[in-house]
Amino acid sequence: MEPDLFTAAAEERREKDPTSAPLAARMRPRTLDEVVGQQHLLKPGSPLRRLVGEGAGGPAGASSVILWGPPGIGKTTLAYVVSQATQKRFVELSAITAGVKEVRAVIEGAKRAAGGYGKETVLFLDEIHRFSKAQQDSLLPAVENRWVTLIAATTENPYFSIISPLLSRSLLLTLESLTDEDLSALMRRALEEERGLGGAVTLPAEAEAHLLRIAGGDARRALTALEAGAGSAIAKGEAEITLQTLEEAVDRAAVTYDRDGDQHYDVASALIKSIRGSDVDAALHYLARMIEAGEDPRFIARRLMISASEDIGLADPAALPIAVAAAQAVAMIGFPEAALTLSHATIALALAPKSNTATTAIGAALADVRAGLAGAVPAHLRDGHYKGAAKLGHAVGYVYPHDVPGGIAAQQYAPDEIQGKRYYEPTRYGAEARYADVVEKVRERLRTDRP
Repeated sequence: MEPDLFTAAAEERREKDPTSAPLAARMRPRTLDEVVGQQHLLKPGSPLRRLVGEGAGGPAGASSVILWGPPGIGKTTLAYVVSQATQKRFVELSAITAGVKEVRAVIEGAKRAAGGYGKETVLFLDEIHRFSKAQQDSLLPAVENRWVTLIAATTENPYFSIISPLLSRSLLLTLESLTDEDLSALMRRALEEERGLGGAVTLPAEAEAHLLRIAGGDARRALTALEAGAGSAIAKGEAEITLQTLEEAVDRAAVTYDRDGDQHYDVASALIKSIRGSDVDAALHYLARMIEAGEDPRFIARRLMISASEDIGLADPAALPIAVAAAQAVAMIGFPEAALTLSHATIALALAPKSNTATTAIGAALADVRAGLAGAVPAHLRDGHYKGAAKLGHAVGYVYPHDVPGGIAAQQYAPDEIQGKRYYEPTRYGAEARYADVVEKVRERLRTDRP
């Protein structure tokens, strides 16, 4: 599409004064080789390389692609690079503002360009998951007949948000979250290059670490915060973006937290001990510190699962399922939404009745085994499914509990060395009170009803 009068004027102004554009826009890669991260999608012969004409030719044309990944990791950037590098006609639409009418106009324009000038069209459709089924259907003939080569971007799972016929006609490319190393390289480039900050300021390590925590893997957010910090430093006449200046510029305090050092373990320990102590407010405070510092949500979820068994156990049998469900949800959604799930689980665990009997029971059993109390398995409990087992006395005399009234067969189960040992000592907290009653009755029956 040809730019309108206002778009053309804006582009002319940007050419005359490049700094009028945001830093994130100025630092967009100009070639695929400048792209940070996503190297698994940029190998020679990859669909993206073919879209820009590398390795083109022959009977196999470039495929339509769907780019899937969280915000700020390069979906729009990749499309922008294609638009700059390709010799094809490039059209950009957003599913937020466009509809079937606009899609049909692009398709008609693509047919005319192909028929009149032999020029292929690349259509970049951002936020495709916002299109309804009918709107996505309107793309099918154009993609199938290759009237346009589609580059579609989505932050939502395409298997749920994009119709199957369109998926089957496109290649699904999954973008990976940017690492701290990726973002650091991007910020160094922005600090040094003329189209960026041109060496006007430097970024010390502690300020860079704070920027990485703020960014949360989002390149756009990292560059926006870097620009704000640089602007504040330059206004103060400072040669570097100090941590204090950065905190003031982005209105966000730095959290003292080393993900690889003492703070990592100290705050995690404080979270678990606050849950154990039933102080829900303290637990939420430590959870917030970990989230704000950019802690891996999967690490937090793992700690909660351990706490559910270590400190709650049978006092609230729902605690472990809640923690496991939270871990599964966190793995699927990631931050920032995962903060809600972690809060949900933390509150439930902190307010649950507490029992450490699962911990003490297995601890006592392990101590005896390590001390050598691991006698022979009683003969009637041994495997009797193989030929000759009966001659050895294996499984002979075993009483099948389901054949006994009440389902409890009074026979020796433990080796002689630990016969009569009691490892599980239930509390009467929460739901475990029921287990306390049951275990005493069962033990009494096993003791007195034995033949």
